[in-house]
Amino acid sequence: MNAEEILHIFPQAVRGRFRMAAEKAEGLQEIRFAVGRPVRVIMEEGEFFLRNTGKLTRIIAEDCWILQEKEMAQFLDHVCSYSRYAYEEDIRQGFLTVPGGHRIGIAGQVILKEDGGIKNMKYISYANIRISHEIPGAAGLLMPYLYEKGRILNTILIGPPLSGKTTVLRDMIRQLSYGGGAHRGRQVAVVDERSEIAGSYMGIPGNDLGLRTDILDSCPKSLGMLLLVRSMAPEVIAVDEIGGKRDADAILEIIRCGCSVIATMHGSCMEEMKERGIPETLFDCVVLLERRGREGEPFSILKRAGGRI
Repeated sequence: MNAEEILHIFPQAVRGRFRMAAEKAEGLQEIRFAVGRPVRVIMEEGEFFLRNTGKLTRIIAEDCWILQEKEMAQFLDHVCSYSRYAYEEDIRQGFLTVPGGHRIGIAGQVILKEDGGIKNMKYISYANIRISHEIPGAAGLLMPYLYEKGRILNTILIGPPLSGKTTVLRDMIRQLSYGGGAHRGRQVAVVDERSEIAGSYMGIPGNDLGLRTDILDSCPKSLGMLLLVRSMAPEVIAVDEIGGKRDADAILEIIRCGCSVIATMHGSCMEEMKERGIPETLFDCVVLLERRGREGEPFSILKRAGGRI
């Protein structure tokens, strides 16, 4: 990832304002838009406000860029390639994916279907541009815990927002797929429901997930896991942000088929697995990731191969 990739997320007319933030790409986490409010930039070292000059400040200054309704509309038109109709399904789901795997969450006024489902969204006034980070080696310290007598342990990464779950999962997939040292490369399949792991854009992955990895993009996890185990004969299936009985049932089914599972879940402790309908017994290895920026070890192994630690 480089500065130019981030700059191209924005319309040409305002790219200059983001250059300073984009040049700090490795530490850039989010850029938040809200009509009528200052543009905010979230870095590893904290929150900043964007001045009209493109400089960053920790305080709300008189020359901070206050996003206008017209500017939000221009931004959305740009990321939708000037055809919002073509992106209607993505808008309905509340997010857009752009080249590089960066995800733009959106919020506004929801239009409901007769059955209560979401039909569309209008008056979009909020956007959260989440910067995707591909960090080779991010899972390096965890990889030895994944292997047990030649097999891959069923593993779940639990962590709060901004703990790097997807970044670590992405690197786990890559290392399992390529192999290395005493470990051969594995056939991996990824269910990428929100296009966030592979960062696929028009079917082409933006991130390197390894040469033995197959990707099922924009498919619900519970359906995708069962589809892949039947059609692609994977040794490992990887999914992001599981939760609920459907996901748990699908994971149990693919484990019974002899396939290993690597997954992530929002949370702060192992007990939250039960609250979300995910039996602890599904996983051999449970890892708690700490929020980035905290001192100390970046993770804790809560359980491995049948016993709590």
